Amino acid sequence: MKPIWIVDDDQSIRFVLEKALLREGLPTRSFTNPREVLAALEDAGEDEGPQILVSDIRMPGGSGLELLEKVHLKLPGLPVIIMTAFSDLDSAVSAFQGGAFEYLPKPFDLPKAIELIRRAVEESQREEVAEERMAAAPEMLGQAPAMQDVFRAIGRLSQSMVTVMITGESGSGKELVARALHKHSPRANGPFVAINTAAIPKDLLESELFGHERGAFTGAQTMRRGRFEQADGGTLFLDEIGDMPFDLQTRLLRVLSDGHFYRVGGHSAVKTNVRVIAATHQDLEQRVKEGGFREDLYHRLNVIRLRLPALRERREDVFMLTRHFLQQSAKQLGVDSKRISDAALQQLSNFSFPGNVRQLENICHWLTVMAPSQVIEPKDLPPEVLSAMPGVAKAVAPADKTEAVKPEWTAPQESASDAPQADAAMAGAAYLPLDGLDHSAPNWESGLEAEAQALLATGRTDVWDVLTRRFESRLIQTALLNTRGRRIEAAQKLGIGRNTITRKIQELNLE
Repeated sequence: MKPIWIVDDDQSIRFVLEKALLREGLPTRSFTNPREVLAALEDAGEDEGPQILVSDIRMPGGSGLELLEKVHLKLPGLPVIIMTAFSDLDSAVSAFQGGAFEYLPKPFDLPKAIELIRRAVEESQREEVAEERMAAAPEMLGQAPAMQDVFRAIGRLSQSMVTVMITGESGSGKELVARALHKHSPRANGPFVAINTAAIPKDLLESELFGHERGAFTGAQTMRRGRFEQADGGTLFLDEIGDMPFDLQTRLLRVLSDGHFYRVGGHSAVKTNVRVIAATHQDLEQRVKEGGFREDLYHRLNVIRLRLPALRERREDVFMLTRHFLQQSAKQLGVDSKRISDAALQQLSNFSFPGNVRQLENICHWLTVMAPSQVIEPKDLPPEVLSAMPGVAKAVAPADKTEAVKPEWTAPQESASDAPQADAAMAGAAYLPLDGLDHSAPNWESGLEAEAQALLATGRTDVWDVLTRRFESRLIQTALLNTRGRRIEAAQKLGIGRNTITRKIQELNLE
């Protein structure tokens, strides 16, 4: 096992920690200032670095916070415990913002300090195992038997040009499977073009698929190639095919039959060589019976069917996917990847995930931004997960009802870009505090969900940014109102750094 590095200019602190850790069977190495640590890191081999780092915050020759920043550039996953005086609250907050595992207030209780260090060691060892698994992880993740069946099917279809129909609930990863089928096919060097037929208005979908000639309709000032032409020689992925208008289904059937089509307003047939992969979350057989989907098109598309399991059917994959998405989210945001405790992972695996893998990915993005410390505990999980915990759901329900009262708030009918009016609607929604102080109030997350649904229905692709900005703006404004405009105090109450709140105020135009 790699040693625990202790950095403190106080010899008595180093001595006490060294002896206590050695009694626990944990090797140590001590330093008196940050310069020695950085020099040792430069000389250390891959297996000679620290298991964890325990550092004082104020030392001659540099601070623990500066050391934390430099160490994380070299070892981003290393747990760092910062020792700080009780009076140094700002430094403690800054330590968390810098990615510290935990801070240890001085004077500390030795048994509690050793317990904290041991917890950091265990977390470090779990992360090492997880990173090894992640390094060997394939482009698609899944150990569940149902996912292994999907992987085997992709392998069998790798050299085939056959049309494939992918079925599964929304958010289960149908486009990911389509991309894998393309990547491992003889058409891998050709384009992969995806279109969600449910997200494009009916009057524009024909032009999107087949293109149009100049002057074909008002606004068609130039000739435009459609998705079929763009995908020539490659793969066209038609997502949510069950929502395609009936009259367009006829045109699609013709293209699949002979590979020819006409642009909107065109008179010359266009030849294309495209492999089509379709996907839907609907029961197409039922749609055929109801007359909403052409039976001949159904049989043309349904040559090979791949069913993707819902995430609740492959709960054993939640652990692997969570760690993967946390690392991915941290990389996208340019921050240190957060770790998640076994208890929090277990709680996540018990969640039903109505939004499937996409919902888990969004939860991990939320945790990367909102979790207060580097190690995610059950209490840090988002409201939709916490409210599903046994006991919590009962608290939300009124005493004389078997179900929680649904909020009367509905999404505003104004355009999604009308931010002030939408904000007013959000302000009118009731809030359900996480501490459960007002369980009789309607659930504000339901209002947020309704607002998200309203924005998603418009076909926008910036819903995350829109709602995140509004959420952060309202949170910061409320904190500043509470502290009468004192930014440092507001940052402390929110659990963020002074630099963070200043940057956010500028970014969100709250000056």
